[in-house]
Amino acid sequence: MSAVVWTAAASLAAWLWLLLGQGFFWRTDLRLPPRRDPDVWPSVCVVVPARDEAAVLPDSLPSLLAQDYPGQAEIFLVDDGSSDGTGTLARSLADRHGGLPLTVGSPGEPPPGWTGKLWAVRHGIALARAREPRYLLLTDADIAHEPDSLRELVAAAETAGFELVSQMARLRVATVWERLVVPAFVYFFAQLYPFRWIAERGSRTAAAAGGCVLVSTAAAERAGIPDSIRHAVIDDVTLARAVKRSGGRIWLGLAERVDSVRPYPGLGDLWRMVSRSAYAQLRHSPLILLGTVLGLALIYLAPPAVLLGGLLTGRAVPAALGGAAWCVMTATYIPMLRYYRQTLWLAPLLPFTAFLYLLMTVDSAVQHYRGRGAAWKGRTYTRPDPAPEQR
Repeated sequence: MSAVVWTAAASLAAWLWLLLGQGFFWRTDLRLPPRRDPDVWPSVCVVVPARDEAAVLPDSLPSLLAQDYPGQAEIFLVDDGSSDGTGTLARSLADRHGGLPLTVGSPGEPPPGWTGKLWAVRHGIALARAREPRYLLLTDADIAHEPDSLRELVAAAETAGFELVSQMARLRVATVWERLVVPAFVYFFAQLYPFRWIAERGSRTAAAAGGCVLVSTAAAERAGIPDSIRHAVIDDVTLARAVKRSGGRIWLGLAERVDSVRPYPGLGDLWRMVSRSAYAQLRHSPLILLGTVLGLALIYLAPPAVLLGGLLTGRAVPAALGGAAWCVMTATYIPMLRYYRQTLWLAPLLPFTAFLYLLMTVDSAVQHYRGRGAAWKGRTYTRPDPAPEQR
């Protein structure tokens, strides 16, 4: 057989394995596990790291202030050196809307060895420690929660005995580029970290979604959070791994009533969001980068290329194999598009979106070797992540 036929056959085999052997990652029916109200609602402190978030706070912070939680709950927003009046706006919103108590703190500049976001989280946890909460809810400043979000998270953790419960917030999908790129972002994440494997006791797979992470204080202290992961750029996955390695049970699923309000109107905005941490995901390894590029090409780009090439040259076998692989790929993407309430005509375009992600990943590596590194809100981190974040 020719190299083209072998390539098409390998791609189809890869897609059949992904369909059946990768934890059914493409299914989107994993929601909060069965739960019931506890007899006594434990105390919770909500920690919100915020840096230059004045544009989104009016759409997110009121939802936290309005949480209908039967137990004791308090919010600690950490204004991490903002230049847009984030802290002042947060206090103003709390005065206007009322609800849960809000404390606004400021940690100062992070010392060497800390990423800015985790330094802000550390300050927030330190403020919360005086309240001796049973749980910490770590949530980003762009995340809006329905009024029952906190109580549902706590009920799920208490009922099932999870020490970390995380929901992948539904990202905003409004512009053309958001429709094309955002559902694929969650699809690729689930492919790397199949949600069903995360909750399994014997599985090494661990991940969380940083926008909404409920973690027990005991588990955080046992895992040394956040000091033990202070270098991490991909802090949510690293946090989940630290909790699971220390013996804690963790859970991750898709959210129904937790949404990101941050807009990504253009391709450049989405590009920066992905490339910020893509090379850190690959452990800053050129060999892993090469393998990733080849793997993306084989799995996502080869099927349409082989199909079209086979049709143009009249070669039925590679065309059939490439078409079959493309069909399986398209079918696995449909549930995610339905979850995001998007037209299913986007499903066949997944190879093009994957090509964009390939370019973003390569650009992430280029930026790293130019000394720009990963960045969070204007802060750049050039030091590679240490062992706790290695995959």
